[in-house]
Formats: sequence, structure tokens, C-alpha cells
Amino acid sequence: MDRKQSTPENPVLVNREPDGIAYVTINRPKLLNSLTKAMITDLARIFKSLNQDDSVRVIILSGTGRAFCSGVDLTAAEDVFKGDVKDIETDPVAQMERCKKPIIAAVNGFAVTAGFEIALACDIVVAAKGAKFIDTHARFGIFPSWGLSQKLSRIIGANKAREVSLTATPLTAEVGERLGFVNHVVGETELLKKAWEIAEAIVKNNQDMVVRYKAVINDGVKLDLGHALTLEKERAHEYYNGMTKDQFRKMQEFIAGRSSKKPSSKL
Repeated sequence: MDRKQSTPENPVLVNREPDGIAYVTINRPKLLNSLTKAMITDLARIFKSLNQDDSVRVIILSGTGRAFCSGVDLTAAEDVFKGDVKDIETDPVAQMERCKKPIIAAVNGFAVTAGFEIALACDIVVAAKGAKFIDTHARFGIFPSWGLSQKLSRIIGANKAREVSLTATPLTAEVGERLGFVNHVVGETELLKKAWEIAEAIVKNNQDMVVRYKAVINDGVKLDLGHALTLEKERAHEYYNGMTKDQFRKMQEFIAGRSSKKPSSKL
């Protein structure tokens, strides 16, 4: 297990569990988990490292205290924004998007601006009742660079996204679930448990196919349906052509073994 103790010197915590689930925790609760330049760089480094770690199969991202992440620490805005926003090595969202492993956001309290963008960079979002997602770019004169201006409109529709972003209107977890960017809304005490249940269900599956399936979904949503279907066909052809007779035999044995067991409960 790779555990960092909760201290002011460790505003981002990492915990690798033996079951293949890694926990990343934004740990600056007194300042609502606002991000410094060092924290941003650290998050990027951590996600890159977890992506390269074969023992990690799923990642759960959360925040301590009353917020998931309240955005960039604006008292250090120049230090953060004067950097090269195109540098993917220090960009946590870019590293999350490159990560082959599924990332589950466990959102409590506030997910504001950069925090909202980090949540949208996750593959699955679980939110506590009372959680709020807010885009304050327009309010504070901050130009988005982690994808919120493009991703939100593709999920909830351009008209609704314009209203949310241009008015800085908070969206509750319940509204987020209706609009489609929140998967589950649960009680605050159940938040990490629900995220863990989803992660555990993923871990039980074929890891190679989990990675491939995430990739084809994420790559496909960037295309129109016709090209996305072609992409699926091409990758399926590549996958099956690369399988040996022994791999097909093991697949059939695995399916036979699973079909003899009771189906798992729905998420």
C-alpha cells in the first residue's frame, strides 16, 4: 500500500490498495481544496504514474472536508495561469484523459470551475446529496483551458451549457444526474462506499477489455456516429485477429464459469 499521511505538506494524497483500486484525495480542506500550482503539477504527475502502474485497475478521486475542489487558488492566479496551459505534463486533466484506467469521481460539497472540469474528466461521477457544480469562469474573468467550454455543451446541450456558464448558475447533484453528467446521487456518508462498489464491479471484469472498452467509448464520442461505428469495427477486427486459439479457449472457459454463477446485483 502506498499511503501518504494527511499533513499540510501533502495536499494531494495517494493510496494504492491491494485490490487494484487507487484513491487520490485532494487534501486542502481549510481552503476548500483550492489548487495551487504545485498541487496541479502533483495531480498531473500522480495520474501519469497511476496510468503506468499495472497493479492499479481503477482510480477513485475525492476531496476532504466540505468540497471536492473549489477551483484554482485565486490568490496565486498569476503563478497558475501564466504557465504554459498547453503543457500536458503539468496538466492534470490532460493526464486524466490519457489515463487508460477508469476514473471515478466521488464529489462532495463544491466542484467549482477547475473542480467542475476535473469532475468532467472522470469516467463516472458519483455525487453526494447537496453537492454543487459551478462554472465561475465568466464571473472572475478566467478563460477555460481544461475543457469545460466544450465538454459541458456536448453533455447537456449548447443552450443549457451557455446558461450555466454565462450566468455562473450552480447545478445541484440531482440536476446533474438529470442532465447526464452525474451517474449516481447518494447520501454523503455513502459517497465513497458507492464509488468503491462501482470500482469493485469494474475490477472483477477482464482488465484488458475494460481498458479497450473505455478507449473506444472515449474516442468514439469525439466522432460522428458513422465514423464512431467504423472505429468500433476496426478495433474489434484488430482485437479478434490478434487472439490465439488458446485465448479463445480461455474466453469460452471464463464465460462458462461466469454463466454458472448468480448474476451480480444492479449498480
